[in-house]
Amino acid sequence: MAIEDNDSKALKTQASWLQSYIESPEKQRQLYKRTLFIIVMSQIFGGAGLAAGVTVGALLVQDMLGTDSFAGLPVAFLTLGSASAALIVGRLTQRFGRRMGLTTGFLAGGVGALGVILAATTDNIILLFASLLIYGAGTATNLQARYAGTDLANSTQRATAVSIAMVSTTLGAVAGPNLVGVMGGVAISIGIPPLAGPFILGAAAFILAGLVILIFLRPDPFIVAKAIAEAKDTNNSKNSKAYSTTQLTNKRGIIVGATIMVLTQIVMVSIMTMTPVHMGHHGHGLNAIGLVIGFHIGAMYLPSLITGILVDKMGRITMAIAAGATLLASGIVAALATGDSLPFLILALVLLGMGWNFGFISGTALIVDATNITTRAKTQGTVDVLIALSGASAGAMSGIVVASSSYATLSFVGSTLSLLLIPVVVWSRSKPKKQVLINSEE
Repeated sequence: MAIEDNDSKALKTQASWLQSYIESPEKQRQLYKRTLFIIVMSQIFGGAGLAAGVTVGALLVQDMLGTDSFAGLPVAFLTLGSASAALIVGRLTQRFGRRMGLTTGFLAGGVGALGVILAATTDNIILLFASLLIYGAGTATNLQARYAGTDLANSTQRATAVSIAMVSTTLGAVAGPNLVGVMGGVAISIGIPPLAGPFILGAAAFILAGLVILIFLRPDPFIVAKAIAEAKDTNNSKNSKAYSTTQLTNKRGIIVGATIMVLTQIVMVSIMTMTPVHMGHHGHGLNAIGLVIGFHIGAMYLPSLITGILVDKMGRITMAIAAGATLLASGIVAALATGDSLPFLILALVLLGMGWNFGFISGTALIVDATNITTRAKTQGTVDVLIALSGASAGAMSGIVVASSSYATLSFVGSTLSLLLIPVVVWSRSKPKKQVLINSEE
């Protein structure tokens, strides 16, 4: 009886504080701002963790196996793990809220980074690939966190909310690659292979990001948003037999948003993955490689605040077109640049990052616009699975393309793929079919 009484009191307490948010738009605005602040803090750490695998993963496998043919596998395993984690984080979020989903993902990423360090130390390639799969959870969670800021945002704030989350990743993401040399020295000093050094930073960064979410993301914005939507549905159902507007989902919007993000991910990952190997073949050291990747990751995230405003003001499709044009320019510059030309490689990778940024934010906003709160987190997780799988395929194939042909060929192929955004945009602007109504009880 005592246990039942305690459970009853807990449910009443939860209902009480949720009701206070349902009834107060001002409290909703305050929680929206607080959520963005907490996400910014976690993303700064998460960005540093994200950058470690991107910068030296290919070089680590190249060093352990002694061949370039499998240099794309680290990104492939990392993104494959990211795909699985995106699905799990999405399901956890839908059931338990953002706090549980994001905390689990970040902490798993930290464990994966520790596994990479152990694998490099013991020269165990199987353990390395297994650890990269787990490490991918941190990468997936870093991207999933961008949705947290949209839970309480209105339709004119969503892209901006996404952009704030992404731009905060910049500090850690840019600092990470540029600490490659420093972390390599730290690794040597404690008897660890230098290429495993950045993963020391990655482990600490992901674990700290998870702890920030666990401790400070209260109240959970997703739980509050669901309660608000359910209250609106209840009120609407009393006045009308029709489904409420919060139950509408737009399949076309989901398909278009997902396709834009998948295509931009394929182009970005394929060229980015092989750039460090390409530079290594032309005599560039770790510091130069870290510089180029640092500029690239900075371009992926730093323009986000402006991009978000443009997406909200100019429209999702307009910025998707800008993404295709920028990626096309990036592929052409990368293909024509000589391997020893650091400025042109920086330019190519900056354009690559910007094109990804334009496509990713516009696609994310389309997904949020097209979904409702009762299925949103699951849909977001599923879409991120597709993005991660496309990245895994691109990472694996990029090494094979370069080994059998050249980096220039890979870059030309990437620039051609960006043109596929044109038919997607044309289809999105054709006359849509009726929206599908989803019952929130399903």
